[in-house]
Amino acid sequence: MTLIKSISGIRGTIGGHTGDTLNPLDIVKFTTAYATFIGGKRIVVGRDGRISGPMVRDVVCGTLVGMGYEVIDIGLATTPTTELAVRWHKADGGIIITASHNPTQWNALKLLNREGEFLTAADGAEVLRIAEAEDFNYAPVEKLGRVITDDTMNQQHIQSVLNLRLVDVEAIKQRKFRVCADTINSVGGIILPELFKALGVEFEILNGECTGQFAHNPEPLEKNLQGIMDKMRQGGFDLGIVVDPDVDRLAFICEDGKMFGEEYTLVSVADYVLSHDKGNTVSNLSSTRALRDVTEKHGGKYTAAAVGEVNVTTKMKEVGAVIGGEGNGGVIYPESHYGRDALVGIGLFLSSLAQKGMKASELRKTFPDYQIAKNRIDLTPETDVDAILVKVKEMFAGDPEATVNDIDGVKIDFPTMWVHLRKSNTEPIIRVYSEAQTMEEADAIGKKLMQVVYDMQ
Repeated sequence: MTLIKSISGIRGTIGGHTGDTLNPLDIVKFTTAYATFIGGKRIVVGRDGRISGPMVRDVVCGTLVGMGYEVIDIGLATTPTTELAVRWHKADGGIIITASHNPTQWNALKLLNREGEFLTAADGAEVLRIAEAEDFNYAPVEKLGRVITDDTMNQQHIQSVLNLRLVDVEAIKQRKFRVCADTINSVGGIILPELFKALGVEFEILNGECTGQFAHNPEPLEKNLQGIMDKMRQGGFDLGIVVDPDVDRLAFICEDGKMFGEEYTLVSVADYVLSHDKGNTVSNLSSTRALRDVTEKHGGKYTAAAVGEVNVTTKMKEVGAVIGGEGNGGVIYPESHYGRDALVGIGLFLSSLAQKGMKASELRKTFPDYQIAKNRIDLTPETDVDAILVKVKEMFAGDPEATVNDIDGVKIDFPTMWVHLRKSNTEPIIRVYSEAQTMEEADAIGKKLMQVVYDMQ
């Protein structure tokens, strides 16, 4: 059982001992610490479709009421919907109850500031300090808060996507797209059908019932998506669309049943945005070089940030990026908001297909073709990650072709490939991502670093 406290929030498995898992006592502690840090009057709460969601919501909302807050409970909602709801309700912060791509037994508290954006590392550290001190002060009976429900946020989110300048609703309607979407038994099954109706898109939903009983591993990677890929191979659809349980990650499948590539979600959307609005882009260190190539083609500058949404959005603001995100299928479009948003990504991608008159497979061929290998190593209590990182840096210190970046784990850049080793913010694992012009090359350099980890465990 696991409890992870990181830049991505408070995340853990449900059940077990206090201090080791995400259980009611620890939910109270971290919610209280967050409310103490925010120091306001109103907090928005939204949740994905996980089985543990109602329990966690009840504990979170009860704790906030006990702290004297007015709680705006927007119910079953995507992560980007909750982020936007913080702004629309002029709230002081927000709590998203979701473990994103993690399996069923996990849940998490993702913490937002008054802009509806994730807390910075420094702010998150302060919340953890308050939590560990446990010097809490709850409201007297006459100053208890209250819970207000608002079930209008999904529709407002959809309308905000339709209103975006580069979402060409008429062109999409004229193309008469037919899509198949896998919503992994969570909130995507509630909001995506409404988005498709508004865009005039004919659709079929797989795993659409919002039960929290995920039909397959919820991370939108090719190895987990054989069901929808087989469906696409049968024909009759223009595009396959896959989201994760909280709908901030987005992957596409071409009309022939082949993966468009989750790394190319952001690349394709950025290419479309940059063709209309010149500017800079940002993604994280573990994302494909194709975004750099596309950005430079349009005359912009590409910048890499440390992994973690708040790191990407902070860098985007610094460099004035017009589009950015993460290679895991996360699209961040500042004209909407500074958060990964699959609905925005769908609107922009369909607009691109409609305006260009292309099939998804044809669009994919217009981009630089890199192959990325995504491997992971489970951590043991004895794993010394810091020592592993030092060893990796030493391995490449004398290589004239290697550029070493250690702002987030260790990334080694070579002229035609790269490899990145880092401890995950969301799971007790080390991620080893590598990219080259062939999968064999990418896998080989990744396995070389993985062997270093195995040797030191």
